[in-house]
Order: sequence, then C-alpha cells, then structure tokens
Amino acid sequence: MKQIAVFCGSSLGASDEYKSGAIQLGKELARRKITLIYGGSSIGLMGAVADTVLSEGGRAIGVIPRLLEEREISHKGLTELHSVETMHERKAKMMELADGFIVLPGGTGTLEEFFEVFTWGQIGLHQKPCGLLNIHHYYDPLISLFDHMIEQKFLQGKFRSMLIAEAEPSVLLEQFSNYAPPTIKAFTE
Repeated sequence: MKQIAVFCGSSLGASDEYKSGAIQLGKELARRKITLIYGGSSIGLMGAVADTVLSEGGRAIGVIPRLLEEREISHKGLTELHSVETMHERKAKMMELADGFIVLPGGTGTLEEFFEVFTWGQIGLHQKPCGLLNIHHYYDPLISLFDHMIEQKFLQGKFRSMLIAEAEPSVLLEQFSNYAPPTIKAFTE
C-alpha cells in the first residue's frame, strides 16, 4: 500500500474522539510512508488528518471540485492539489490514485463516497480494500445494517469480507496489507 484514500467529514463531529482518531490515522499513515489521498479540504476531520500527515513528514494529495475550492476551504499546504469540475470526477480521481479506502466518521457525503467505492469493488471494478475506522463506535449501526442485508438476502455473504471495520488505525492497516478480495463472477454477454 503506497497511497490510501480517506473519506471523512468536513466537520469535527460531536466527540473529541473523532478528531483524535483522525490524528492517529494521520500519524500511522506518515509512519508507514503511505500517501494520503483525500478531498482536499482544510476543515473538519479532513483537515485534521491532512495536517497530521504533513506535520509528521508525510505526503498528502487533495482532490477538490472547483466549487469547493472557490469557497476557500481547500488546504493550501498539500503536497499536491488536483482541481476537478465535479464530485464524480473527484471520486474517480481518488479511486485511480488510491490502493485502498478508509472511511472515518462523516455525514451523507462520506457515506456516499464509501458506498460508491464499495459497490465498485463488489462488481469487480477494483480489488482494493475498503475499511471503516470505527472511532467511538460511530459505524456500529452501519455494520449492523450490512449484517441485516445479508440476513435478508440483499447482500451475498462473501461481500461482507470486503467491509473491514476496526477501531485502531494500525490494526486496520495491517488488515489492508493482508486483504484478499472475494472472487467476482465474470460478466458474460
């Protein structure tokens, strides 16, 4: 793993533990010399993880739509900043650059980014790990929903293994290094 995309909130959330977890992840990425690929913002958990990676001597690459860049929330101290036209281009660029995806606490935009890359993996567009950094049990309800989808036959059990959820960044990254994607049936015409 050389580059990992991180999806997370543009706010800090209700608990100080969310920011602490973002900082821990930033330190772990820098320690392992893994480049951060993220949404390019200077605020919220996005800013916290980027600031930490940079302050620890790591590399941080942002991908931001011009609309958000014009609102002056883009991070000015990044290793690289890619400006794109749309949110779709942002996600495509992040997927192209990343060797895996980590999701920190966030809102609907964060979940939308996660579900898109998870679905891309499920249909075979990539074979990269997708992980939830389950800080302060934030993602417990989502993990339960995945189990419910399997019970109700809307998600095949083999795809549950694609959802790696851990509370500690070091444990999550270790699981990434051992990730084996499920076999995807080839599409036939």
